[in-house]
Amino acid sequence: MHDLITVAITVFMGFFAMMNPFANTAVFVGMTGGMPAKQTRAIAFKALVTAFCIITTFCFLGKGIFSVFGITLPALRLAGGILVFLVGYHMLQGNTSSMHAAKEEETSDSGADIAISPLALPLLAGPGTIATAMNYSAAGGMFHILVTVSAFALLCVITFFCFIYGPKLIEKIGQSGISIITRLMGLILTVIGMQMGIQGVHDAIVLFSGVK
Repeated sequence: MHDLITVAITVFMGFFAMMNPFANTAVFVGMTGGMPAKQTRAIAFKALVTAFCIITTFCFLGKGIFSVFGITLPALRLAGGILVFLVGYHMLQGNTSSMHAAKEEETSDSGADIAISPLALPLLAGPGTIATAMNYSAAGGMFHILVTVSAFALLCVITFFCFIYGPKLIEKIGQSGISIITRLMGLILTVIGMQMGIQGVHDAIVLFSGVK
């Protein structure tokens, strides 16, 4: 039971730091400002369901993708660690990583389906989030996959309410509060990325040398 709680908290915090619901809420409010409440809820729901489907697909098909392309788990952890570290590094500087940021032409095009792009991709389910999901889910069997999917589902629910009550939330926290939270999440992500990289190096040494 203790191991279950530890794994669940670790996975949830990794996703929470990567998605950063508070900072993403500010982006969401900026993109949907002036829209009716019903339309705002529909966009938030569609974006989060899309992101959940993307992450769930990679969680369940992760090992199959490894087999098809001949990818090893150490390679995923090394590459994923670099991606997560870069996202966290940019957040530490108070910036948004280009891997999880919306392009200006995407946000300015009022005719585009912003629920899919840029909200679901790359804001919510960007490369860093996908790499994090695959790293956690591929570390074990069905247990790790279910824990990873459940943690991401819980975060999607939390993010949905953050989006819906976005204006009030931003008013309470303020831009300075969001900046502080973003930097703290960035620190957590850099540590997670470094840990993934260290584990990847260790696994690679074991894989190619046969040392237990």
